[in-house]
Amino acid sequence: MAKSRVSDSAAAGEPAPETEPDVNANRSTLPGSSAFAEYISEHWAERDEPLPTERPDARFAAARRERISKLHPNRRLIVPAGDVGTRSNDTDYPYRAHSAFAYLTGWGAGTVPGSVLVMEPSADCHNATLYFRESAKRGTNEFYANSLIGEFWQGPRPSLEQVAAALGIATAGLSTLHEVIDGTDAATTIVRDADREITDQVDALRLLLADSELLDTTADEELARDLSEMRLVKDAFETEQLRGAIAATKQGFDDVIAHLPEALGHRRGERLVEGSFNRRARAEGNTVGYDTIAASGAHACILHWTRNDGPVVPGDLILIDAGVELDSYYTADITRTLPVSGTFSPVQRRVYEAVRDAADAAFAVVRPGIRFREVHAAAMDVIAVKLGEWGLLPVSAEESLKPDAQYHRRYMVHGTSHHLGIDVHDCSLARREFYHDGVIEAGMVFTIEPGMYFQPDDLTVPEEYRGIGIRIEDDILVTQSGAENLSIDIPRTADDVEAWLRG
Repeated sequence: MAKSRVSDSAAAGEPAPETEPDVNANRSTLPGSSAFAEYISEHWAERDEPLPTERPDARFAAARRERISKLHPNRRLIVPAGDVGTRSNDTDYPYRAHSAFAYLTGWGAGTVPGSVLVMEPSADCHNATLYFRESAKRGTNEFYANSLIGEFWQGPRPSLEQVAAALGIATAGLSTLHEVIDGTDAATTIVRDADREITDQVDALRLLLADSELLDTTADEELARDLSEMRLVKDAFETEQLRGAIAATKQGFDDVIAHLPEALGHRRGERLVEGSFNRRARAEGNTVGYDTIAASGAHACILHWTRNDGPVVPGDLILIDAGVELDSYYTADITRTLPVSGTFSPVQRRVYEAVRDAADAAFAVVRPGIRFREVHAAAMDVIAVKLGEWGLLPVSAEESLKPDAQYHRRYMVHGTSHHLGIDVHDCSLARREFYHDGVIEAGMVFTIEPGMYFQPDDLTVPEEYRGIGIRIEDDILVTQSGAENLSIDIPRTADDVEAWLRG
């Protein structure tokens, strides 16, 4: 059922103001008689609403709030979850709270849209309060008439007391938030991209106070940057969640293989592959962590192919880049390239194993103390050598690896690694000196994903290579002494992939 945005006045059975269009006017009308209103408000059973125990991730979220508090003393910090986004007319996109909000509260898939975390400065720390709107319960006309918050439409939301008990954070009604924003002259810092309306309110307050320090949004940018950089090293809860996301992703790939015969012969076989994986993501987690790439044949040479509207043809390869996102929002990011017929051709196997050699070389250098960019360099060394051995470079591999050459990058233009966590491309606002040029530390989680892509119209390579696109992507945890491949249980050698398909 489409989501109707019914105004409060319309919900009460009154005509909407003439200046506002009634979005429900051309759809079914709500009952408006007084008899109905009286009848629907009565004879409901008592509801038991026990308080939950504190969630295991609550203490980790508290520790994160303490860290960000120390970085931004004497400033109010506002971190909105964000509201729902309109997809079309009166239908919305699936809701996902802002990652910074989820990181600092531990509230992921169950977040009430429009919630806001406020951290008020005190003597040497911050006091956190979580503001959100409870659902309209039975006994109010909004229960049946307001499709945004009415329980008849949305089901019950947790109470303020229940959320406070589960997350270990003080809670308050969202209607009181404006008093907090407008009621003091405390310097305020906000995550700007989370909620446009609340950001505008904060900016209006800054203009009203006409204080040059308050008008400056540099502190907002620093807050977003610091929250990104904090996530570079994962805590124990985050690592556990990533392991769970990867295990669910393994099940998704198993489903794809089990249902692969159904995709053969369908004009949009790629979408059947996508659907097989996405079904598992919804069963085991919140959803997919990003749009699934199911790229068969030459589509595998298109790095972000998500249309997935092509056939799956025997003899071709299919590149599947997919990850399950758990209810905590932590996501896996795995790529496997499979021979549709079950067996690699000689040239497909040659390219596949070269890509795997590059991935293995990159993994071999991972340990605390090296620079993040060294992981990419290790993979590129192998890619250049292999291409040189096959006679596909206009110069030697050694010459191509020089900064002013890079001929081998024609066949792999993307990077080898990115950080992974509550976002698939995690920590994206971190400064370069902490990310690309940063020193690797134990607890970091990132991908290793080299590939080779020979476009179907690339005249620099022999015809037998054209249309082959191969990527192998794994999720890597840095340990105290080296690294662990968290996705090692998902087959990755050519022999193991063929056995996987046979099984």
